[in-house]
Amino acid sequence: MSRILLAAATLEAGRGGIARVARMSARALAEAGHTVDAVSYLDAEDPKLPVASFAAAMGSKARFALLCHLAAARADVAIYDSVGIARARPRLPGLRRPHAIWMHGIEAWEQLGAAAKAAFLGADLVLVNSDYTRARFTALHGPSPAGRVCWLATEDDTALGPPEVDPKKPPCVLLLSRVEATEGYKGHAELLAAWPAVVARAPTARLIFAGGGSGVAALREAAASSPVAPSIEVLGFVPENELAGLWARASVFAMPSRGEGFGLVYIEAMRHGLPVIASRHDAGAEVNVDGVTGFNVVLDDAGELADRLIALLVDEQLMQRMCEAARVRWTEHFRYSAFRTRLLGAVGELVSG
Repeated sequence: MSRILLAAATLEAGRGGIARVARMSARALAEAGHTVDAVSYLDAEDPKLPVASFAAAMGSKARFALLCHLAAARADVAIYDSVGIARARPRLPGLRRPHAIWMHGIEAWEQLGAAAKAAFLGADLVLVNSDYTRARFTALHGPSPAGRVCWLATEDDTALGPPEVDPKKPPCVLLLSRVEATEGYKGHAELLAAWPAVVARAPTARLIFAGGGSGVAALREAAASSPVAPSIEVLGFVPENELAGLWARASVFAMPSRGEGFGLVYIEAMRHGLPVIASRHDAGAEVNVDGVTGFNVVLDDAGELADRLIALLVDEQLMQRMCEAARVRWTEHFRYSAFRTRLLGAVGELVSG
């Protein structure tokens, strides 16, 4: 077994997808018998993971770099949760270790500077979250010989769906995501544009937007100006302990995004037994099987999104079939135990060498 330095921006639960991947990585490596020394840049408190040691930099770049150097001195291998965090890897000859870097998506597609490109190309292993992300990186920056696709997963193995059929419950389409004013690629605008046509065919349907961020106020204003505004809810930030109730309300999960490197929330929806509406423009089409676990739409076709939503909301048999297929796909590919197997397979040669 190896001693592994795992360096992350944060390992705190509920802090986003990259943090979840780092948490799962630490847990999987520790469960396999490796000694894991976790170092966090942002955290102040111990995230209570099954690791040998935990060190927190509390937002100090200098302290984080020092902690990574100290951990590297006793480590056999290092794993960095992103290319940004990998800037703290030791360069001194006596502290260099075989290392892996996680590649998550958009940070490797359009915003990759020379130093970050060199970091990816110089890594002994690049853990890539999807074939889509790897293809986008290759198209822009050339092949990464050390790249290895490792699909992500939820943090557990327990299914939570499909939802109970309640004839009194209005059908609800849920989009759960951060809402950032500077991004706008998650599909909020497209859902608002499609929603009047959906309500015309499914009058009791509700559209729920959940998630905090700098764009919530503008989203509320846009929803209020919709001709079907009474059927739309903009909840803003929803605390972690209230998410179960939100998922229970949902009938369909829709996030027709243009910029997902993987889309952890898609598989969380599948875990709850919900059909998924994604797009054909990003990795959503790799995770969600079109016509089986939901639909992947072309966002430039204004009517397709509305048509797919209507099909699910008015056809009970189609809805039930896709609910079950979504849960089966999650069970087969996206449980934590499946991720652990993939990750250990990917890093096996690195840690054994």
